[in-house]
Amino acid sequence: MAAHIRRRLRKGATTTAVAAAAVAALAASGAPAAPLADGPAAGGDQQAAGGESGGPEDAAATGNSPYYTDLPPLVTPDRPGSSSNLPAAGSAEAGIPASILAAYKQAERSVAATDPACRLPWQLLAAIGKVESGQARGGRVDANGTTPRPILGPALNGQGFALIKDTDDGAYDGDALHDRAVGPMQFIPSTWASWGQDANGDGRKDPNNIYDAALAAGRYLCAGGRDLAVAADLDRAVLSYNRSTEYLRTVRSWFAYYQRGTHEVPDGSGVLPTAPSTPTPSPVPTPGGTTSPTPSPPSSKPGGTKPGPGPSKPGGGSTSPTPTPPTRPTPPPKPTPPPADTFGSLENAGTGPLAATAGGTFAERVSVRARNALGAPMAKVPVTFTVTGSTGTLFDGGRKTVTVISRADGTATAPALKAGERTGEFTVTATAGTGRPRTLTYAASVTARQADAIVRTDGKALVAAPGEKFADAVTLKATYKGAAAAGVPVTATLVADAGKPVENDQGPHFKDAAGKPLRTLALTTGADGVLRLPDLFADANPGTYQLLLTTEGGATLVVELTVAAAEETAPPEA
Repeated sequence: MAAHIRRRLRKGATTTAVAAAAVAALAASGAPAAPLADGPAAGGDQQAAGGESGGPEDAAATGNSPYYTDLPPLVTPDRPGSSSNLPAAGSAEAGIPASILAAYKQAERSVAATDPACRLPWQLLAAIGKVESGQARGGRVDANGTTPRPILGPALNGQGFALIKDTDDGAYDGDALHDRAVGPMQFIPSTWASWGQDANGDGRKDPNNIYDAALAAGRYLCAGGRDLAVAADLDRAVLSYNRSTEYLRTVRSWFAYYQRGTHEVPDGSGVLPTAPSTPTPSPVPTPGGTTSPTPSPPSSKPGGTKPGPGPSKPGGGSTSPTPTPPTRPTPPPKPTPPPADTFGSLENAGTGPLAATAGGTFAERVSVRARNALGAPMAKVPVTFTVTGSTGTLFDGGRKTVTVISRADGTATAPALKAGERTGEFTVTATAGTGRPRTLTYAASVTARQADAIVRTDGKALVAAPGEKFADAVTLKATYKGAAAAGVPVTATLVADAGKPVENDQGPHFKDAAGKPLRTLALTTGADGVLRLPDLFADANPGTYQLLLTTEGGATLVVELTVAAAEETAPPEA
């Protein structure tokens, strides 16, 4: 193992030909293209653009420590679009150790829950893990996902790498003089201090644990509101991890390769990389039209400095100054807020179903939680809530839009909703953040007013002679929880048997405007919950009939109607 580490720390001779080989390998295999964004992929080491790096503008997560440049094999494991459950007989390079693969997929799910707009694919984590540590040295981790020995990069002492003096008292990297990149995802301690995660629930944020490291890498890549389904954002994310175009191209080649298909292999049986490398030297012109290799200045970390170039003659001769063209002064980069101060995501804070009856108050209030770029609750974030729909529903105070500032626990709760008079569906949208705002949308509904009881206001018998009008009108009152139920829809149906609520084609009836019989009416209670039915008329068929009244909310009332000749109903003579 020690020999392997020593091999990894050797400087390689990676050139831009490696990047070309990556593209050629994928082209020969028929792999799907993974387009690079215009600009950063042109060649040579490249600083991340646009002020959207994961950390400070002059920083990278790994400190530009060596990375593996093994390329995917020419023959890929299966056709594009295949499932991830490929047979073990597939290419060995497509096999990812079980714990490592589980950590990448768990990180994808965790980020999707707190920052769905980022659209982090686990295959990108797998590509970075392959390039940084060969999938944790072929999956050599214990049952908790921790490497038995730390995976360490070289000392960042300014000799070929950034100069980063110790920031952790050697706690993670064992070096009390300079920092070193640590763990399967190769975080330097100062970056881990801001981005470290506890993804396996053991109470520790351990860069040597693949679950913790994978989630930290995922959140780091998503920083600044990036959408990793957009090529330019993905390029910026990878360059923020290690500011080298060759690194970007190598990660891109593995990303495309893993998207074609992978399969799980046992921990410890993954393929070990064969050749580590350092960022590529770039040739510079020399007098006479020839070129000589000049190392590109490596990126530095906060508090570090970039070493000056040191060109030398081929063959190891004495050094001589190489003229360089004058350069325009570079404006100072915009400071990037630390991740703890950067808004990251918006999530539901336990809002239940949103439903109320017309004119009522919603029992549930819309509540969301703001989180920072590290996934921790974030206070003082303005959240705007907006009602959209035609039900007439508004927030308390008669407003369609309100803005609420999140509390210390990250929650922001909208005012109560007051249902309008129209029934139907509507939405409430919560929005936070600028540039690329995060949005949550909640479905809500307004239902008709309800009554749980309906009674007649008098107890008079309802009798009419054949072909005559009933002398007394039917008046009733609807209530809900003991209070008058205003505006409640009531259906009145004349039936032969209330146990079988089918409209009767004989007997009493209402009349329409043209005087034709009607035996079903849709009515609504008044402001006091009272409803007076239209006049009822008897036809020529004597007998006993029933009027069935039903309301929204399930209240029912059956009223008996009698049709009989006058002599049949007159009291006997004395």
